[in-house]
Amino acid sequence: MKKDKKQLWQVIKFTLFSVSAGIIQIVSFALLEIFIKDYWIPYLISLILSILWNFTLNRRYTFQSAANVPIAMAKVFGFYLVFTPLSTWLGNLAEGKGVNDFVILIITMLSNFVLEFLFCKFVVYRGQENTIQKKAS
Repeated sequence: MKKDKKQLWQVIKFTLFSVSAGIIQIVSFALLEIFIKDYWIPYLISLILSILWNFTLNRRYTFQSAANVPIAMAKVFGFYLVFTPLSTWLGNLAEGKGVNDFVILIITMLSNFVLEFLFCKFVVYRGQENTIQKKAS
């Protein structure tokens, strides 16, 4: 039961940090859209800001990983090398069909939330969770 509670708490923390990253992404996207009318430029800038925020908080507090930061970030970068072009392309297609930019953004953010949690849990921090305390000892 303890392991189940720990995993539930991990999902809750990831969700809360992702919500905070989502707020950063939406606010920065909204501000950038005032000045830049193309969907993809505000999307990419706001995505990068949210990635950096989310990576930093989740590595330290959700997965509590002492994993090599450059290696962990390179793995996350690899995830986004696939996710970003695909989501940008699909977002542009949807915008071309008349879908509201914020609807596209929300759908993209929800997809990102689920996929990134799974990727971090089973690829980036696999076998390296809860190692911050051990490294400090």
